[in-house]
Amino acid sequence: MSEKSAHPIDQLLMIMQALRDPDSGCPWDQKQTFASIAPYTIEEAYEVADAIARQDIDELRDELGDLLLQVVYHAEMACEQDQFDFGDVVQSICAKMIRRHPHVFAAETHQSNTSLEQDWERIKQQERSAKNINNDDNSILAGVAVGMPPLLRARKLQKKAAQVNFDWPNAHPVLDKIQEELNELKVAMDANHEQARLEEEVGDLLFSVVNICRHLKVDAEQAIQKANIKFEARFREIERLAAERRQSLAELDAIELDKLWEQAKSSIPVQN
Repeated sequence: MSEKSAHPIDQLLMIMQALRDPDSGCPWDQKQTFASIAPYTIEEAYEVADAIARQDIDELRDELGDLLLQVVYHAEMACEQDQFDFGDVVQSICAKMIRRHPHVFAAETHQSNTSLEQDWERIKQQERSAKNINNDDNSILAGVAVGMPPLLRARKLQKKAAQVNFDWPNAHPVLDKIQEELNELKVAMDANHEQARLEEEVGDLLFSVVNICRHLKVDAEQAIQKANIKFEARFREIERLAAERRQSLAELDAIELDKLWEQAKSSIPVQN
């Protein structure tokens, strides 16, 4: 493990200040804004998740550094506008964590995870009221950010609604709902409806699939990511099998492709 300085964050803050210096900084860094950097922030968060999924601890270290750089970047731009600085960001999250964990930092106790989650939501609502966020929005759905990944947002909306018992009692009726949505999609397809209608029906289907994931305590994002990984591995395998036979996938018919796919499924089983 490398030797660490007393305050390693200070060097990163100085590097960012140098990059943003209007006279001697980097031309690319000088012209960036909150909006232009935001996509990179999201990208780095996904790369952290990817390193975790691949269990690559060295890569995780590097990706966490890249994500930290994004925080420092936004903080430096805010400091230039006399809004806040990196220290304010740290103080803010420290205060929030202490405030939201009274069962750890105060005398409160909880008998169940349900009461803990209810207290968490109550504290978050108090925070929104104190900041005057959505002050005229009294919906139970207030505070669910529009910009988060759609599958995650669907889960959060459903979870919020469930707090007032607007929910299915268990997973089984959700299966019926999925079948209902499938039937509606088929009707729209058979009637040659416009693209907007098809998009709406597919959206309803996806929303219902997220709902059953929630009831089964399956993370929809992780589930689709694992499905992506499985598909990619098996597709690469049929490419390999075809290459062994000096064949091109584009030249094979559906029956031949299906045979290769079944062979790939046998050689690359489902990963737990």
